[in-house]
Amino acid sequence: MILNKNSRLLLGLTIVLLVTAACNLFIGQVNITGIDYWNALFDFNAQENAHLTARVFRIPKVTTAILAGIALSISGLLMQTLFQNPLAGPYVLGLNSGASLLVALATMSGFSVFSTDLGVVSSALIGAFAFGLLILFTSIYIRSKVSLLLVGIMLGSFSGALINIIQTYSDANQLKAFTLWSFGSLSNVQFEQLGWFALVILGTAIISLLLIKPLNILVLGDQNAYFLGIKIKQVRFVIISITAILTGTVTALCGPIAFIGLAVPNICKLIFKTTNHFYLLLGSALLGAILLLLCDCAIQLLSTHIAIPINAITALIGAPVVVWIILKKF
Repeated sequence: MILNKNSRLLLGLTIVLLVTAACNLFIGQVNITGIDYWNALFDFNAQENAHLTARVFRIPKVTTAILAGIALSISGLLMQTLFQNPLAGPYVLGLNSGASLLVALATMSGFSVFSTDLGVVSSALIGAFAFGLLILFTSIYIRSKVSLLLVGIMLGSFSGALINIIQTYSDANQLKAFTLWSFGSLSNVQFEQLGWFALVILGTAIISLLLIKPLNILVLGDQNAYFLGIKIKQVRFVIISITAILTGTVTALCGPIAFIGLAVPNICKLIFKTTNHFYLLLGSALLGAILLLLCDCAIQLLSTHIAIPINAITALIGAPVVVWIILKKF
């Protein structure tokens, strides 16, 4: 069977992902072998330092990087297709801000019911979904793409102001916890949480693949999509729901990771040179996972000299991509 160019690219990215994940697993001060990883999964001994490091730290972090990269990249692609704007994304359009605002309320409100893992995740989902619906509602009345981006930025500023007010009335421990969370981290997810985290992210990502046909038609514009039989309102609602679930879950567990959802889909479009969302969705998912793994590798290699949060690394990569996109339009 002869694969076409884009299929070969997907195969190549899959191989790069596997190699990058393997390299990430074996980078660190503690020397861990493949047998140690096998035993950490299936014959765990808490007295063994290698087993403990593998099960508690490295396996959850690598898995989290892959799942977060998949979720944020797919979210960004869906938002860019929905709004027909290469600068659209969960961070720029305010979905991350909505999730952050509700997480701030959850962690610093003083109500114990919201401070649980379920409470934080639920709050992030509600915040992302609410801000997503607000942006969607705004897009109906604002046709200008630049104006829509400005609305997203203003929502982010508004959320930031509310968060600052909440921080003013929080105690030191709550403030410290939220500040550390806001830096972003791939180390917050525990081994026991990986099962439901993977189920939510991969399940929602698979659902997004069912939207390939309407997504391909949406590229032609809303009016053409309507004439071709696409139910625009239903598709918009489903896209916002998928994006809210993916963005809200990752933001709740890992903090607000910036620029991945914006940069990766644009890089993917440049590589694949197609509007077929079968390749774009899978390519973005693979590329996003690879990029976050590489960011984590860089953090580990620099850890002996300086501690850098994941948000700083992704911003260093994503910001030049945004500038390049803007310059390309002029």
